[in-house]
Amino acid sequence: MDLVTTLRWAADRNPDRTAVAGTGRRLTYREWDERTDRLAGALRRSGVGPGDRVAMVMHGGEQLASLHLAAQKLGAVSVPLSTRFGSEELGYCLGDADVRLVVADPAHADRAAAAGAVDRLRGVAEIDALAERSDGAADVVPAGSDPSVMLYTSGTTGKPKGVPRSHGAEHSAAVAHVMQTRQRQGVAALGVMPLFHTMGLRTLLGSIVVGGTWVGQSGFDADESMQLILDERIGSLYLVPTIYWALLRTGRLGEARTLDNLAYAGAAMTPSLAEKLVDEVRPASFVNHFGSTEIYTFTIGPDVAAKPGCAGRAGLFSRVRLIAPDAGAPVDEQVKPGEQGQVIVSMASSEAFGGYWQRPDANAKAIRDGWYHTGDLATADEDGDLWVAGRTDDMINSGGENIYPDEIESVLARCPEVDDVCVVGLPDERWGHAVSAFVVPVRGADPLDAVERAMAFARAHLPSLKRPKRMIAVDAVPRSGVGKTLRRTLVAGDYESRGELRV
Repeated sequence: MDLVTTLRWAADRNPDRTAVAGTGRRLTYREWDERTDRLAGALRRSGVGPGDRVAMVMHGGEQLASLHLAAQKLGAVSVPLSTRFGSEELGYCLGDADVRLVVADPAHADRAAAAGAVDRLRGVAEIDALAERSDGAADVVPAGSDPSVMLYTSGTTGKPKGVPRSHGAEHSAAVAHVMQTRQRQGVAALGVMPLFHTMGLRTLLGSIVVGGTWVGQSGFDADESMQLILDERIGSLYLVPTIYWALLRTGRLGEARTLDNLAYAGAAMTPSLAEKLVDEVRPASFVNHFGSTEIYTFTIGPDVAAKPGCAGRAGLFSRVRLIAPDAGAPVDEQVKPGEQGQVIVSMASSEAFGGYWQRPDANAKAIRDGWYHTGDLATADEDGDLWVAGRTDDMINSGGENIYPDEIESVLARCPEVDDVCVVGLPDERWGHAVSAFVVPVRGADPLDAVERAMAFARAHLPSLKRPKRMIAVDAVPRSGVGKTLRRTLVAGDYESRGELRV
């Protein structure tokens, strides 16, 4: 199945149903199908043809979503790029993808030009003006194996890697998403996650699959998002934990009477946050999605209320194993029940990519014997459900013992004086690496007092091996545009201490 047919059939089924709402245009499915046809024609008049890559550097919302779909109608490849990329990273991605055209909004046009895209750069207004005079899209129906989109990884460990994904993989992931999160036909979903991230694309495409209303937002603002949830009668949210925290702090989430479907991904959710969401929303379904850009679904934790933090079992189109975390460990030798292992996922999944863009070195590291090696560590409980401990790269070796930050963070997050927390290993003469906790004090708290109370909380609730040797107060935990914790920023010393305690 391809995404062009997916949209056209949705328009056939529900031509007058609202397809797009939010902070931009409001369109029915018939109007959206026609608008994306005209935009495809505008892209064609700008020199884009089948197989060409079209970069998009712009805020979210209807314009970006429609351009992404318009590229599909030409058989072109959409390349939505992070609005947080600097000109150097942006220039690298534009060159690496060898894009034919760059579409930027006014907020990002100068950076795109500085990245070397001047001769290929078009403004959104220019493309819209062309669309008004367009004769419609070419009659292209891509094959399921044709590339649909190329997403770039965040690049926290080096140069960003291009992840090409086919029409078939994108469609399978959308179908899996709506089934695994139990979305209703016609439900309204908040489209605030960025489209340069797989979560944002999944919300968009899943909404089309169920004939729902995608409520776009150009960027996250807690009060605006909360108002959209109420005004548009949102029934489904798929967000990262940091956004859920922000929505709770508005004090209005409990007013959302139509909201009954919650899902999260992208980062671990603390039990305390899960409990607050259950108390406030009383959702009919609450799902933890564990996956990646490369293979959308690894596992699904179907009942966060019953097992907060549990990653669950393999998804609808997935096969998962736990093997020894050692490099080169055989893929057919799984760890014993209860033992920690590295999560690997079968590349036979219909949601899987086919390999990194022009990166045989990355393929050799991540793909072996038909399995994708995720770098995530987990343990299976007595029910066969997975509990993710962290990533092999984040492991702290302190005094010869392996310690995983997520376990400590989930405890410290319950401290009443702590608003946010990140645990890393900092170099230490005695321990090699000392377990170090960066805490964001609750609003109005004295930073040093918060640090002292957090240290006392750690002594009361953590075994001695896992207690932080350093507790540092900071204004904020560094995170990427989609909420992933940037531990390496703290390890590199790029922070300003507001108060510190050592033991």
